Amino acid sequence: MPKALHAAGFYFAIVFAIGFALGTVRTLAIAPLTGEVFAVALELPAMLLASWIVCGWAIRRYQVTDDLAPRLAMGLAAFGLLMGAELLVSMLIAGRSVAEHLALYQTARSFLGLCGQLAYAAFPLIRHRPA
Repeated sequence: MPKALHAAGFYFAIVFAIGFALGTVRTLAIAPLTGEVFAVALELPAMLLASWIVCGWAIRRYQVTDDLAPRLAMGLAAFGLLMGAELLVSMLIAGRSVAEHLALYQTARSFLGLCGQLAYAAFPLIRHRPA
């Protein structure tokens, strides 16, 4: 199980960094031109592709077996780290309370993002490690 948790940390850190960079571009450059929902819809395929690739790297780097328990642990731990980091950024940068942050998930933009985050959490379960 330690391999899966190390893989989750690696997976989270790389994907979060990519998401932070793309999210900054989306927020500052794309959303003012297209609207927030369309901007997220444009960003989402790139984030899912990056997540898929990084998930594979993490699985190979940390030699996470194809067994259900380590893959589930990797996905859940990575998802927990991502959601915690997103909450922290929302509170520190945007000045939102926990309740205000959670209320965002009622908007189309944040709900679309959450769907992508759930896919990110599922990738370790469906991504196969090459032999």
